[in-house]
Amino acid sequence: MLTKDELPECPVATTVQLIGNKWKLLIIRNLIYNGEQRFSDFPKTIPAISKKVLTDNLRALEKDGIISRRVFAEVPPRVVYSLTALGNSLRPIWDAMEAWGMEYKNNI
Repeated sequence: MLTKDELPECPVATTVQLIGNKWKLLIIRNLIYNGEQRFSDFPKTIPAISKKVLTDNLRALEKDGIISRRVFAEVPPRVVYSLTALGNSLRPIWDAMEAWGMEYKNNI
């Protein structure tokens, strides 16, 4: 997780830094709408994402405390990703973005 000194002074810039690329937004979308996801679930709804980009973005979101990664001691190992409490706190932002997007689409 980043320290306060490593984050931008502007709170909006901080939010954009943490979740502002299209892949992170789509990963978070999946977890908000679908709950826990396995690695193999993400490409089904984000078909353009490569495995490397998915891995990099999952690691970044985990490092920043937005998602958690659970590994089950099975053969083959099962790994699931879910939102943390911090990640779940994005839901009102998500709801606002969804409402804005729908309104925009209805008005163009």
